[in-house]
Amino acid sequence: MRREDTCERVEKALRECHQRVPPGPSRNSACRHLNQALAMCLVSLACPEESEAVRTLCSTAGTALKRHQCQQAQLSLSRCLSSHQTIP
Repeated sequence: MRREDTCERVEKALRECHQRVPPGPSRNSACRHLNQALAMCLVSLACPEESEAVRTLCSTAGTALKRHQCQQAQLSLSRCLSSHQTIP
């Protein structure tokens, strides 16, 4: 399955969650995992290599070297995401 299809399915599930649950803290709690899943999906579409590097390098604590590599991966992801932003 293509990543785009997965994001579309998660987006649909999030819309359905928002329709089912009334606005307020209960909606935030009920739909949080879908919000997070959609955000991660879209980030991985925009910057697949950088997103994967962060997921891999920042998943667990480790040595000073691994922490440094995680920070570098996060910076690369941030730069990639910034490059996709449009300025009005």
